[in-house]
Amino acid sequence: MANHDGVNGVFLALADPTRREVIRILGSGPASVGELAKSFAITLPSFMKHVRTLEGNGLIRTTKRGRVRTCSLDRDRLATVGDWLDAQRRIWDSRTDRLEAVAAGLEEPR
Repeated sequence: MANHDGVNGVFLALADPTRREVIRILGSGPASVGELAKSFAITLPSFMKHVRTLEGNGLIRTTKRGRVRTCSLDRDRLATVGDWLDAQRRIWDSRTDRLEAVAAGLEEPR
């Protein structure tokens, strides 16, 4: 299966509700790993696996200053989901338009 410009990794990362919530939180602005982890009832090492998955698939960037690792959302990478969905919507809209035209041609005049 084709990778579709890397969108497969993005969907893989977004498949987990914890990671989707991290993305939602980071939509409001950057946050430290510690701040983010407080929102979840999991251990820090388990939470870090989610951070690494999001970072590895390009959805977030992390920077380290001293002992604090700060996460920020990569909105351009997240936009690949919207782009993919838009392309799928165009395909299905054209298919349903053609189906509607065929169905209209099959109607008998009254």
